[in-house]
Formats: sequence, C-alpha cells, structure tokens
Amino acid sequence: MKDKMRKNNLIRLIQSTFVFAALIAVNCFSTQVQAQERNEVLKIYNWADYIDEDLLTEFPVWYKEQTGENVKIVFQVFDMNEVMYTKIAMGQEDFDLACPTQAVMQRMLHNDLLLPIDQNFGNTPNYMNNMSPFIIDRLDDFNAKGKNAAEYAIPYMWGVSGILYNTEKVNKSEMQSWGCFWDQKNKGKMLMKDSYWDAYATAAVWGYRNEIAAGKRSVYSVTNDHSQADINLVEKELKTLKPNLAGWEADFGKEMMTKGEIWFCYAWNGDAVWAIEEAAEVGVNLDFAVPSEGSNVWFDCWVIPKYAKNTKAANYFLNYICRPDIALRNMDVSGYCSAVASTEILEAVTDSTLEETYNLSYFFGPGNDSLRVNPVQYPDKSVVDRCAIINDYLDKNDEVLEMWSRAKGDNLFGGMTFMIIAVIVLLAGWIILRQAQKAKSKKRRSGRRK
Repeated sequence: MKDKMRKNNLIRLIQSTFVFAALIAVNCFSTQVQAQERNEVLKIYNWADYIDEDLLTEFPVWYKEQTGENVKIVFQVFDMNEVMYTKIAMGQEDFDLACPTQAVMQRMLHNDLLLPIDQNFGNTPNYMNNMSPFIIDRLDDFNAKGKNAAEYAIPYMWGVSGILYNTEKVNKSEMQSWGCFWDQKNKGKMLMKDSYWDAYATAAVWGYRNEIAAGKRSVYSVTNDHSQADINLVEKELKTLKPNLAGWEADFGKEMMTKGEIWFCYAWNGDAVWAIEEAAEVGVNLDFAVPSEGSNVWFDCWVIPKYAKNTKAANYFLNYICRPDIALRNMDVSGYCSAVASTEILEAVTDSTLEETYNLSYFFGPGNDSLRVNPVQYPDKSVVDRCAIINDYLDKNDEVLEMWSRAKGDNLFGGMTFMIIAVIVLLAGWIILRQAQKAKSKKRRSGRRK
C-alpha cells in the first residue's frame, strides 16, 4: 500500500512538473506576441519536422488574399503528446491550433478542451472535402459526451506501426511477427518506443496472439478493453520484454537504424520511409514489416483548443493545409501519408517503375485496387485490415500509467524524481533571474522619465 501511495505521489509530482514547466514556457512564448494585436497572430503548436515550414510564411499571404486581413504565425513544437496536453489543459495556453494524436484528441474532446471547426469560408473553396472516407469514418470512434469528433478535428497525417529492420542482420520472415522482440537471440539489438500507447498495444497483441488467431479476441479489443486481467497480462509481457531491449526510444531509433547500430526497432511507417531512404545513401539496407498478428493504425489531427484567440485564422489554416498541393508538400517533408485522398495525391504517389501493385481501394476509393505505390508509405488493404485504432484510456489512464512505470522498472521513479527536482530548481532560478532583470529594467526606465 505504501509503495502504491509512493508511486501515486510521484505520478502527481510528474504531472505537477509538467504543469510548472508548461507555465514557464507560456511566459516565454507569450512575449513573442505582445507586440501585435492578438487577432493578427496565429499560434500553432505542432510536432517537429512535421510541416513544410515555408508554408508558415506563405499562408499569411494567402490569408490576406482571401480575407483582406493580416496575420503573423507564431510556431512552437513539442515532442510528447503529454506536454502538449498539459500546456493546454492545465497551463491554459492560448494556442489557436494543435496537432494531437487521435487518442489525445479524444481526451481533449472528452474534457471539453476543443472548439468546433467552422467550415464557412465565404468565396474561398472548401478543401476539407478532400479527406479520405477511410479516415473520416474512423473519427466516429472518438465521439465523446454527445459531441461528433468530425466537427472538432481535421485529420492530418496517418499511418501504421510495425518493425523497421536491417535486412543484412535479420531474416525477413522473422520480422513478420512481434515475437522477434521476445526472442532472446536478439537481445540488446532492438529498441521499443518509449510510448505507453504503442508499447501497451504491442504487448497486448503479442500476449493474446492465440486468442486473436482463434477468433476469441480481436486486435481492437485487446488494445482497447482495459480490464484488470488485460493490464496484468500486458505488464507481464513488458517485463519479459525489457531485458531484451537495447533501450526505449522516443525519436532516435530511426537514426540508429540508418547507421546500422541496431538490428530492428518499433517504428511508425512514415519514419520508416525516411529511414530507408537515408540508410540507402550510406549503404545500409532497411525494410519495414507490419507483423501478422496485427498492429495499430493511427492518425494525427488538427484541433482548435478551448483557449484559442484567433479562431478565424485557425479555420482558414486548416482549410489551407487540406489543399492537395499543400498536402503533398507536407508529405514530402514528413514521409507520412496525408489524410487527403484527391486525384492529385493519387497521381503524385503513383510510381509506374514499380512492378508490384497494391490495393488502396480502402483509401482512394473503388477501382484503386491495383496501384503501383510505395507499400511502406501506403500499406495494402490486407495490412490495414489486421490493424486497429487505439482509443484513449480515459478513466483507466492512471492504472495504465502505474503499470507502465512498474514494467519499465522502479528505478524510473528514482531517476525521474532527481530530474524533476533539478528541473524545478533550474526553472525557479530562471524565474528569479528574469524578475530581477525586469525590475532592473523598470528602474532604469523610471530614472530616464525623471
């Protein structure tokens, strides 16, 4: 009981630190927009390397052409959904746009943190109609508290999760199963995502592989039904997995793969597209597989947070990035698939030099069942059919987080406690220094007025 209380307190400490750090960032960030009227500023919060940043200077020109109004974009990036969520939910940061994954979008909708999207653009064409029904239909899984998710979120990029592997180190056939992560012969040669959503889903699918194969459970149910028995099984599988890992990674795995430093890692297919191309330039051969047991399909989406101050520009920006030419530019930068499924996109991704064809009728519509495309970027229908989308844990979130900390090891808390204390001390020192500088500056200004 004491151990559980200790962990609960540490979880609260971690959450509090996120809030504290977020508030500091808000203070820094807000100074960037004080010089302008807030309705002439569009504050965007996105993942790093996930948008063609030239668009940030091109959009204001287009916006002026459409509305006659000026706008300046202030752009900030995050590397964890939790940081983004905390800034908005607890720090009440007034971002006009944010880009969460589907599960976090669901949490934001459930907690009344989103504003509805307005598709009234006057004489400007509505490009939001270019979305693939495959993605739009999945938004229904995230309706919350009587709210239709499709009215609060615009899908951006989507993909599947699988295994990025070095073809010279491991056999292709072995990479067709999640079991390679639990095989001791691969010990120390692999990385797993430091994401409890991805790790939970992987362990659940592997742990219930026999039940899934027998039709007693589905990939969707084992990743989204969080009974105590399910959580216990996932914890057991993750604890068995941990000694085999070279480490847990958030974003550096793909780079280690391009250098041939590890044999395989859990990866999102967009990262795999990038890594395969980068590795080929230095003579490292990589490939990507979605295991036969099943995996998860996901999408990131744009939302307008509750505390937004410039919703008009935010809505126009959402419309702008749904233009096929803009969507293609963002695909080129990120390696991921846009949720836009227009004929322009289809023509751009078709490669007539490829021999094999793939069924993408689920995404581009009937008649597109024999397309020559990159199957890593656009998975075949047979692959997508064995994948399921992940919902948020909602009321089971604390239980899953506690399990996650246990599975990764109690030393996580010791190290994290030290880190948290260090962060608090540094941030407190920064606040004191900044206040002192402000006071000194104010005194100088007061002296000049005399």
